[in-house]
Amino acid sequence: MTAPKENQTPARRRAPGMSPEQRRKMIIQTAIPLITEYGSAVTTAKIARAAGIGEGTIFRVFADKDELLQACIAEALSPEHAIRELNAIDLSQPLPDRLAEAAEALQAHMDRLGALIGSLGHSGGKHPGTVRGVGRDESTTRIRAALAELLEPDKAALRRPPEQIAALFFGLLFTQPRTEDEPDLSPRELVEVFLHGALSGGAK
Repeated sequence: MTAPKENQTPARRRAPGMSPEQRRKMIIQTAIPLITEYGSAVTTAKIARAAGIGEGTIFRVFADKDELLQACIAEALSPEHAIRELNAIDLSQPLPDRLAEAAEALQAHMDRLGALIGSLGHSGGKHPGTVRGVGRDESTTRIRAALAELLEPDKAALRRPPEQIAALFFGLLFTQPRTEDEPDLSPRELVEVFLHGALSGGAK
């Protein structure tokens, strides 16, 4: 048996290749912050450089730039990340803490979506309503269901079923009006108003 030479460089192993679906997901994740910054004016060459791939690789998993933009909007609209965060909230915490965490997660989700859609709108991109295969109503329903699960431990103390309270909380979270002279409510302040009303000191 021949002993290996001391100065011999060991053979380098190549990293396993990505499947088309894995590569597609990686490109989308790379493209979203660039689209948020540059809108639809972002080039596939810029996206490819950021992803560390050749531009041709993009067109092996996307028919054209428009399909890539559509996929990025669909990913931003997807509730999956927000639902995972909601499901990870510790149910043993007091209800105000659970709802404050939920508010933070959902506001972050909507901020990401708003930044992406706003950037595309300002640069002449397609309105999100034209995105193929995106069910906004379904996303809302799934997020409300996850919120209802957070409310379930306190079901006996609620005035209404958890599903209805979840819908009310969801509506308040995304329709709170902005005022020029007052800062926006923090997630915890919003939860306090939702649970205890607008009167200070718990007065009735």
